[in-house]
Amino acid sequence: MKKGLISMGVLLAFLTGCTPTPSQQNLTLSGLDPARFEKLIDDTKPVKLYTLKNESGMEVCITNFGARIVSIMVPDKNGKMTDVVLGFDNIEDYINVPSDFGATIGRYANRIGQGKITIDGQEIQLPQNNYEHCLHGGPTGWQYQVFKAIQTDDKTIKLTVESPDGDNNFPGNVIASVTYTLTENNAIDIQYEATTDRKTVINMTNHSYFNLNGDPSASSMNQVLYLASDSITPVDSTFMTNGEMMAVAGTPFDFNTPKAIEQDVNNFDNEQIKFGKGFDHNWVLKNKGDIKQVAAQLTSPITGITLEVYTDEPGIQLYTGNFLDGTVKGKNGIVYPQRASVCLETQHYPDSPNKAHWPSVVLEPGKTYTSHCIFQFGVVK
Repeated sequence: MKKGLISMGVLLAFLTGCTPTPSQQNLTLSGLDPARFEKLIDDTKPVKLYTLKNESGMEVCITNFGARIVSIMVPDKNGKMTDVVLGFDNIEDYINVPSDFGATIGRYANRIGQGKITIDGQEIQLPQNNYEHCLHGGPTGWQYQVFKAIQTDDKTIKLTVESPDGDNNFPGNVIASVTYTLTENNAIDIQYEATTDRKTVINMTNHSYFNLNGDPSASSMNQVLYLASDSITPVDSTFMTNGEMMAVAGTPFDFNTPKAIEQDVNNFDNEQIKFGKGFDHNWVLKNKGDIKQVAAQLTSPITGITLEVYTDEPGIQLYTGNFLDGTVKGKNGIVYPQRASVCLETQHYPDSPNKAHWPSVVLEPGKTYTSHCIFQFGVVK
């Protein structure tokens, strides 16, 4: 630029009497200020916001606090870029307001009955932080830990956590990672890995709260859902599975034909929906670990945005934001009401460590845990 030429930003600031701040100039497409995510935790662990972008204009923002997805900007049927996940717009809220928004869950996603596991004949008592069960790795699970982040390019970031032996009383020194890759066809490819020096259990997932309507101030239960599943693992009043499977045919849990979630989510005459306070159950997937087959599809009748979920996991947890209660303020100061979102958590079944007839979650030294999930976004018009 030649001397004497004035940038539009400086000229605008001169005319309005305002000086643009660096943070204002560096806002993400979703409106996040990266400066509000910068913090040093425990004096040694830096936290910040990372941004992935592709040539199509899609943007995904991630913080290494809990390896969380903070925002996902995708085009709607009219080309308008829309944020489709719930979350906070600053690191202080992620630290101080208990939530799983966008988090990488570990060591064990979902519940372990009575917080007890038995490994090589030794019973181990884990924290009981949910109806006397161990939920999402305990009260200080990985969603509240700082991951080391390496962003290799605009589209890929690898986040790693070192979980010491005895972390929430789980055995083994575990090194776990999650790699997010934003593809050119608007998919978020998620790869999990973990190793241990002592036999333990691992079950990782992502806990994004999706609202494809782009309006998290209102219920999202008009979203249309397809689930490739013929059965669920039913729960009791404490959300614990009993080791059985229940056929979905002829019940509100049958999403083999796509339907709006609101059709049955409040059908409390159904005991399972009453126990779950809505949908909060594990569906047994029909794809048998074939990641090329669609496990679930969510569609907004308003924006036309679609989300297809692919996974090599045997199950997926549908959670319909039943415990959101209008007390939490998220991005842009929006209060999140009940059922403002839908979670689709790929996983092994709940309480698998205590169900020997279900797929194993045991990880042994010398072996590597892997899990693969793809969130594929698109539109219908």
